[in-house]
Amino acid sequence: MPKTTLTTQTPWLGRRTVIAGMSAAASSLLLPVAPSRAQHKLTATPRQSEGPFYPVEWSGDVDADLVVVKGETAQALGQITHINGRILDVSAQPVVGASVEIWQCDANGVYRHPRDGGATLSRDQGFQGRGRVTSDASGRYAFRTIRPVAYPGRAPHIHFKVVLPDRRALVTQMYVFGEAQNERDGVLNGIRDRRRRDALIVRLAPADAVEPRALAGVFDIVMG
Repeated sequence: MPKTTLTTQTPWLGRRTVIAGMSAAASSLLLPVAPSRAQHKLTATPRQSEGPFYPVEWSGDVDADLVVVKGETAQALGQITHINGRILDVSAQPVVGASVEIWQCDANGVYRHPRDGGATLSRDQGFQGRGRVTSDASGRYAFRTIRPVAYPGRAPHIHFKVVLPDRRALVTQMYVFGEAQNERDGVLNGIRDRRRRDALIVRLAPADAVEPRALAGVFDIVMG
């Protein structure tokens, strides 16, 4: 499978410093949820396929920072990107204690999964590949990762799985605003309703106030 290589690297401020700042960054970047004066319901986030590369193991380093792997000297290739948001119900109430998982390919287009054919030779060992956090008292979550890259047949995307305390679950995917591949991605365009499809597309903006040369975006997930 041809590989896509992203060459941009960004300096690391220090793992504890960045992780400690993620909650503050989330607070500054999150969009407010409007009061439901007319009892309007939010639209549930569309479900998407889990794909063939859901992580087979969650041992070791699976925290919120996918850019730095414990035991590896180099940080991940790619442009550092902070993704944060809220887990909400359709009444716009925060969901506390939800497990939020993400996984994505590295900057070479390779997943941390034994079934990805390029994994042995070209996988970026400095990229964690998957992460897991728990939503806080405001329903917030945050990850430090890399900007997703395209690979043959798919637009850049990040997989998400949210499991509620009652074990109900949602699997979906986050896409990047402005990517030309979005128009040709069969998984994304399987959602016929344009408004629901657009809910999965996130604008990534420069976030130098969070971390030099990093990007940041907000992805709220509404559980139906």
